[in-house]
Parts: sequence; C-alpha cells; structure tokens
Amino acid sequence: MKVKLASSYGFCFGVKRAIEIAEKYENSATMGPLIHNQNEIDRLKNDYNVGLYNNLTDVKPNDTVIIRTHGIPKNDLKDLRKKDAKVINATCPFVTTPQQIVKKMSAEKYSILIFGDEDHPEVKGVKSYGEDQDDVHVVLDIDELKNINFKYDKIATVAQTTKKKETYLEIVNNLILKNKEVRVFNTICDATFENQDAARELSKEVDVMVVIGGKNSSNTKQLHSICVENCIDSYLIENAKELDSTWFKNKHLCGITAGASTPDWIIQQVVNEIEKY
Repeated sequence: MKVKLASSYGFCFGVKRAIEIAEKYENSATMGPLIHNQNEIDRLKNDYNVGLYNNLTDVKPNDTVIIRTHGIPKNDLKDLRKKDAKVINATCPFVTTPQQIVKKMSAEKYSILIFGDEDHPEVKGVKSYGEDQDDVHVVLDIDELKNINFKYDKIATVAQTTKKKETYLEIVNNLILKNKEVRVFNTICDATFENQDAARELSKEVDVMVVIGGKNSSNTKQLHSICVENCIDSYLIENAKELDSTWFKNKHLCGITAGASTPDWIIQQVVNEIEKY
C-alpha cells in the first residue's frame, strides 16, 4: 500500500509549546488533560511523571500545576492562583486571544457570540471572560442563531480556534445582514486552516484516508468530516492498533493526516503499519 502524507498535519505551535513545558516540569500535574491525545498524555506520565488534576480540590500546597492548552475558566484560574502552589500557564496563545477579546468587547457593551462547542474546555474558558454571562452566546451552526436574543445592537464574534472557517463565515454573514454593528474577530488558528486545506486536497486524490488523533479532539473530528466529503472511505483512529486491514482491500493509495495533538511517533507507527498492507 502506497502512503501519502498531507502537506500540513500534526502538532501545532500551541501543543508543541505545552509538551515542552510539561517535559520541563517533571513531577508536576496538569489541570485537566494537557492536550486531547491520551497516548501522549500516557507518555508524559510514564517518562516525566506528569499527573492529572480534574478539580481544584486535588491541588495540594507546593504542587506544580500546569494549565492545559485549552485554558480554564477565569474564576478557576483566579482560585488556583490563591492556592499555595506553583502555577505554570501552558494555555495556547491562540486561545488566550479570544479570551481577551471577549473580555474587552464585553466591557465595551457588545453582546458576545462564540462559534464553537459549548461543552469544549476552550469555549468554556473563553465564555467565562464575558462580563454578562447571560449575554455570551455559543452556537455550532447558523440555525442556532434564531434562538438568540442579544442584549445590545452591537455584536462581537469570536470562534473556537479549531472550527471550520466556512461555517464561521456563514454565521457572520447572517449576523451582518440582521444587526446594526458586528465586530468579527477571526480567531481560528492558522495551523487549523492549513491542516484542513491540506486534508481537503489530499482526500480528493486518494482511495482511502486515515485521520490520526484523539477521538475527543475537536480539530481531529473536523479533519475527518472534511475528508469524508471527498473520500467516503475515511477513518479516524488514535493509533496503529485501531487499523483494520479490510479498509485497504482493493485500494492503491492511502492518504494520511493528523490532528494538532498527534505526535510524530504515533503518525510514523501508523505509516509503517499501513505500508505493510
């Protein structure tokens, strides 16, 4: 089986930065999963003894606590800093940007609209920076706009960093047509753009597509949905163990892309295995 990698894939700047921070602070713990890739989290635990805290109550005096790449809600960060612990902020800079935009625009009396998944930790953190939580709204698609009553006739929009730009544009265009003033902030990460465009192009020329990444990872699921549009035989896996030889029967060229939290060592294992088919 021939394998072709997307022109852009895998670790983004924010994830690389967070991994380097975690490796630097051995015997620490992250507040929530550092990234959405369990295999890499397991490696950090085994090689650097980096643990996991799911609640603030888990934090003990003198602990070293690393803030996850997706960030945490504003009040949680405030409460964590009150504890007698060393706090290392590994929040991706591309995530802190929408946090600060929401804080600023909310203070200027703009209603806030966030394009993203309300249950995603990044969105929870961004939303928390709004002054009036009742006037910070989260939508996943254009249809959800009809259920929103904005407090002001001025609206500011941001997007979850890993969302599809096409859907964001649809939402923004709808807002512009129906509201007096709309401030649009493109907070989708450049690496997300590049990975999505590369996956789209590759999926048009291959027989089968494999997307590697955490199944709870937003950007990985987005990559998979893009690939399916052009290559119906597109599969999402977390590691080489999940490969199925039947996927490659009567196929000649396999395309591979990977989410922003997928390390090179996992990608290489998958490539090596597929080349055997």
